[in-house]
Amino acid sequence: MNTTIAFYCLISLIAGSGITFGLFKANDKKRTEKANEEAERLLAAARANAETHRAELLLAAKESALNVKASADEELAAGRKTLLIREQKLDRRDEQLHQQEDSLRKAQRGLESSQTRLATQMKGVSDQRVMLEKKLKEQQTILETASGMSRAEATEKLMASLEQDLEHERGSVLLKHKKKMADLVNAQAREILLTAIQRYSSAHTAESTTSTVDVPTDDMKGRIIGREGRNIRAFEKATGVDVIIDDTPGVVIVSGFDPVRREIARQSLGALIADGRIHPSKIEEVVEETTKKIDGFIMQKGREAADEVNVPGLHDKIIHMLGRLHFRTSYSQNVLRHSVEVAFISGLVAEMIGMDGDLARRCGLLHDIGKAADHELEGGHPKIGADLLRRHSEGPEVVHAALGHHDEIVTEHPYTMLVATADACSASRPGARRESLERYVKRMEELESIANRFDGVRQAFAISAGRELRVIVASEKTTDEQAASICHDIAKAFESELTYPGEIKVTVVREARFMATAK
Repeated sequence: MNTTIAFYCLISLIAGSGITFGLFKANDKKRTEKANEEAERLLAAARANAETHRAELLLAAKESALNVKASADEELAAGRKTLLIREQKLDRRDEQLHQQEDSLRKAQRGLESSQTRLATQMKGVSDQRVMLEKKLKEQQTILETASGMSRAEATEKLMASLEQDLEHERGSVLLKHKKKMADLVNAQAREILLTAIQRYSSAHTAESTTSTVDVPTDDMKGRIIGREGRNIRAFEKATGVDVIIDDTPGVVIVSGFDPVRREIARQSLGALIADGRIHPSKIEEVVEETTKKIDGFIMQKGREAADEVNVPGLHDKIIHMLGRLHFRTSYSQNVLRHSVEVAFISGLVAEMIGMDGDLARRCGLLHDIGKAADHELEGGHPKIGADLLRRHSEGPEVVHAALGHHDEIVTEHPYTMLVATADACSASRPGARRESLERYVKRMEELESIANRFDGVRQAFAISAGRELRVIVASEKTTDEQAASICHDIAKAFESELTYPGEIKVTVVREARFMATAK
């Protein structure tokens, strides 16, 4: 029974397995069919989408092709229009070229005609030149026969004549423009001197225009300036000088071109510093006292100079002006001592030649009196001095000596020549103006040697300490125009070859002298 049950169970298991396998196969077939249907559906959908996309792409391609065609058509139309314009321009240019070609043909025909005429004229000119040369040779032969000179000799003589004429003309031009150039040079010289004075300050200028006053402390400088500068303004107004107060310790500088005022200011400032009381009223009081003191000193110096050279009877104003020269220097030489020296030399020379020695000493002592006031009045010191002496009743000899001792006017009195000679001797004396003897002699020799190099110069003399050169030329070898040219050339040689202070006056003398003896 158990076997039967087991058999039935086995049969049931097998039957169930078969049924299960059959059902699985049936389901698998259904799934396969279903998957095939789904694949066919998807394939159909893909084919439909591909067909739709293909249609869209074809439409876009057609539209792009239409756009490209339209753009190409537009570019083609523009190109055709441009080509048409260029073709029209080329047509016009071709027409212009044809016109120019016609013009060139006409011009060429005219040029050929002109060349033909020119060739004919050149042939005529050539023939005329040949005839002219022939005539010139004939005329040259006639002239050589008539003059008895060859062509070379005639050329040399003509060149010599032309050179002489040119030299004459050069001298004439120099004489013609001498005054014009002198005026121009004077104007430029004044401007140059003013510029040089402003730009250059030498030690000698500082010594001649400034004085120093020692101060004990820097606090004293503040007292000299005063509250808001009232003391220094009052001092400068009272004395007429400039007071310079800087950082230099222990020193105050008094500056001014008038040496008398500068000395008054120096002594007044020293007295104020010593007193210690510095205010405007005290400044005026001290300056007034110092002025009187300096005036007395000036009068004393003037009287001492007059007594030294034995010149009595001078007016007090003249004595005062003479004493002022004690504070004046010229080329580092004290003018008062220079005047005394000139007075002695003039008197000695006058007595040796039989003239009035007293009058000569008077002329020499007063010849530079104008330098005491040349900073206050217009004009040079000779004119100022002459006017001053004339107003105070000095004699005509004394007045003329002051006016003409620099050879600027025609000499009317022999005493003027004496004073000019003595003045040159005093000024040119080696050592009088800080110049060594060797340098002095060398400069004089250089001046004379340069002048002697020029043709026609007989003698040359350097005078007035080398400030003037007198040149004597041969009258038979030079004309007045040539003498003027030599004078100009010597001055130019000095300017290019020498270094010298101030200026050198060149005077060329041309004269003829004839002598005969009656027996």
